[in-house]
Amino acid sequence: MLKLFRAGALALLCVASPMAMAEVVVSSSNPTGEVLNEQIALLMEAERNAISGVGSGRLNRLSRIPAPSKTGGVYSKSFLAQQPVAKGGAEWTCLSEALYFEARGESVKGIFAVAEVILNRVDSPSYPDTVCGVINQGTGERFRCQFTYNCDGRAEVISEPKAYEKVAKVARLMLDGFARNLTDGATHYHTTAVSPSWARKFPLTASIGVHRFYRQGARIARN
Repeated sequence: MLKLFRAGALALLCVASPMAMAEVVVSSSNPTGEVLNEQIALLMEAERNAISGVGSGRLNRLSRIPAPSKTGGVYSKSFLAQQPVAKGGAEWTCLSEALYFEARGESVKGIFAVAEVILNRVDSPSYPDTVCGVINQGTGERFRCQFTYNCDGRAEVISEPKAYEKVAKVARLMLDGFARNLTDGATHYHTTAVSPSWARKFPLTASIGVHRFYRQGARIARN
């Protein structure tokens, strides 16, 4: 029982703050009575100190990123069905709308992949540093739109509420820190129906559904 407690407590300390590990020394002997109580108290105090030193944003992300679905993995319809109805502010709205107009016909994996591209651009110094800024970049300027739906001449009307609910969940998960494991840092994509000139300049990083993904420059390192 003591071994299990130690393992769980030390694992949590590693996640919260590596420095906390240096503050706790647990004897490898067989402690009893007061010694055991003191050691448990030390572990609990170190745990509280470590957690208090972690930013609220990171704690929120750690608590909200869901475990993989047992039926179909994280990139499945069943996984999304388990998630609560999504909501959020301006950044979530911008990302949800972009995913709806750019990728709602794709598989769940394809929707996540397009979201990765948008957030990779946010992280890149070559693009605006907000989701809305990335999505709206070049809007209203001829041949400068970065996302097709912003310059196709058609009004953006969300006419498929179920599809929007699905992409909105993806947007929420991604903004909350969901892992970007699909596109290897891609910053560009296009459908197989077109062959843009820039696609010959950047390395192909992934092919998912009808989209091809590419990375401009070095891979962006994220914390």
